[in-house]
Amino acid sequence: MAEKRNFALRDKNGNEIGVFSGKQPRQAALKAANRGYTDIRLRERGTKKVHVFVGERKQVPKPANAPTWMPKNIWKPNVKKVGIEKVEEI
Repeated sequence: MAEKRNFALRDKNGNEIGVFSGKQPRQAALKAANRGYTDIRLRERGTKKVHVFVGERKQVPKPANAPTWMPKNIWKPNVKKVGIEKVEEI
C-alpha cells in the first residue's frame, strides 16, 4: 500500500501556509479546496515538485444514504490539476 505523503500549501509569494497529507497530491488538494482555497500549490515534502491545482467547493444536498445528524446541505470540493513546477530553493 502507498504511504501517506505530506504536501505543504504555498501562497502566491512562495510562503508555506499549511500542510495537507494524502496518498496522492489530488487527495491533499481536495482537502485544501474543502477549506476554501482556490489557487492550490502543493509542494511535496522532501522533493522540489510543486503540484498546481485549481479548486472550488459547492454546497450540494446531502446524499440519500447520509446519517440523520448530517445537515441538509454539505460542501463538496472539486479540483483540476494544472501542472507540475520545479522549485530551485526549499
